[in-house]
Amino acid sequence: MLLGTLLVLFLLGGTAPASAHAALRATDPQDGTVLKSAPRHLTLTFTESVGLLDDSFRVLDPDGRRLRTDEPTHARDGAETARVTLPAKLAQGTYTVAWRVVSADSHPVSGAFTFSVGKASLTTATVDTGPTEDPATKSLYNIARYLAYLAVALLIGTATFMAVCRPPDAPVLLKLLRASWWTLLAATLALLVLRAPYETGEGPLGSLSADSLTSTLTGRPGAVLVVRLGLLAVAAVYLVRLTRRRKPYGWAGAALAVGLTLTWAAGEHASAGIQVPVAMTSSALHLLATAVWLGGLTALLVTLYRAHLSPAAVTRFSRLAFASVAVLVVTGVYQSWRGLGSWDALSGTAYGRLLTLKLLAVALLLGAAALSRRWTARLATTSDAETAVREEERVRERDRDLDLDRERERERVPEAVGGPALPKPSAQTDVPPPSTDDVPPRTDDVSPRTDDAPPPPTAPHHRALRRSVLAEVAVGAAVLAVTTILTSTLPGRAEADAAAGAPAVVGASVTNVPFDVGTPGGHGKVQVTLDPGRVGDNSIEALVYGPDGGVSVVPELRISFTHPAKDIGPLDAGLTDKGGYWGNSFLNLPIAGTWEMKVTVRTSEVDQVSETRSVVVR
Repeated sequence: MLLGTLLVLFLLGGTAPASAHAALRATDPQDGTVLKSAPRHLTLTFTESVGLLDDSFRVLDPDGRRLRTDEPTHARDGAETARVTLPAKLAQGTYTVAWRVVSADSHPVSGAFTFSVGKASLTTATVDTGPTEDPATKSLYNIARYLAYLAVALLIGTATFMAVCRPPDAPVLLKLLRASWWTLLAATLALLVLRAPYETGEGPLGSLSADSLTSTLTGRPGAVLVVRLGLLAVAAVYLVRLTRRRKPYGWAGAALAVGLTLTWAAGEHASAGIQVPVAMTSSALHLLATAVWLGGLTALLVTLYRAHLSPAAVTRFSRLAFASVAVLVVTGVYQSWRGLGSWDALSGTAYGRLLTLKLLAVALLLGAAALSRRWTARLATTSDAETAVREEERVRERDRDLDLDRERERERVPEAVGGPALPKPSAQTDVPPPSTDDVPPRTDDVSPRTDDAPPPPTAPHHRALRRSVLAEVAVGAAVLAVTTILTSTLPGRAEADAAAGAPAVVGASVTNVPFDVGTPGGHGKVQVTLDPGRVGDNSIEALVYGPDGGVSVVPELRISFTHPAKDIGPLDAGLTDKGGYWGNSFLNLPIAGTWEMKVTVRTSEVDQVSETRSVVVR
């Protein structure tokens, strides 16, 4: 049920714009600038190294026709740049540039900007830059990524559980191992096939092209997936030895687990940015600890429902889980610092908010784990007490049997063969007790026991442990889902780096509109800020200043826009009182040109005034 819900969430969320590790730091020419002469090159600078596609740049002229450009290349500054050469002569007007690259951590990122030659055009070509991927491709790719995370956790965790705890019901765990191996194989193949259309933003059918597979295999993300497939082939041999009940090589299993986790570290956020070697090591350890803990929990839950697992085995896994949690804490703190960069990013970025959600889920998971440890301790204590009582009863029964054997031996009267009868021993005669060295123990009343087969645990503690482990597994699946989304989200540090290197916003217009309602103290001005002052979505903020020059509070403020030349409007700006100012973040102005902005200020129940000013929208 939980897995199905997560798949639905992925499908419904497939139309959102994709995020990635690389962020655009600067463009040359800058967005929105007007140049005296046409540039020869377009250059983009990112926060990390990026890969280029055949269609990384699309340049549209003022009439909306696409220009022919050379193949994109990296600039001399390094792999953090993307450059394309423009035609020799460009006509006067505004040009629109749509771009798309692949960040070093394998996620595509795209966007658009404009520049003008000579003067800006009254109307400019529009480019639809979202969604950045085909929704079906993105949904399928994200589902495959999540299934890969889930499968590797089950594969590594179940194998570790079998090696450490040696459960009695091994066949069912072998089925779990085989199912996780096949799931990981299918998910990896799906990622390999969908990689090319995911990068280019095409539909799933784009994977049928021969060029798609070739481009995937020649890139680093594709090479990482191929390595993962090779490790899965070796893992298949390992599973065959387990199925045939042959003793597997412990060092081989550990090496396979580390190798598989490294394929994730080499294809996600850890492979780009700062401190790459340390980050990749931390990422591999983080995933390895997650797999041992959550995958082992699943194996423990299956075993608890299918067989009586000894308290000693549960205790061994509890210690292993505690060590895994310790590794998760250390590596998680480092990765959070590396991804966030500052405390402000924790609440001010999508990455920080997702990380907060993950931390809350992990805290809930730790609470369930603490409950499981408590039930494990009670189970072990109860089992030890029962074992001691049963051992004491067995010793008493053995002593009673020995006493009974001695009594029967005394009642026997020996007779001499061919000779005189021997006298009966008197009560005072000291007769040594018969030897019991050759007397076999009685087996009719006492069942043989071994230390390897302890008595079944008490039912209440057993059921409580199963419930707490089930809660851990459910929350753990949710944590893996958040982790999958987090790995495809722009880290807060990269977002801050991009903002620090980005130029100031060009084109935000500020208009002051004086007003006077004709009553004492009923005059002032409204300062209206339209950002970025371009075609499309804009944010609008309005501050009302009173006669003394300070911010004034009015009962109502309305603003509308009309384009007389195109007979458009009036369009209501939809202002709402934000507590000190009036604003709206989603004002859509559909075309460029000169708009009439009508500002209506109401200072009381009966006093209001309207003023009109012209605003140029680029």
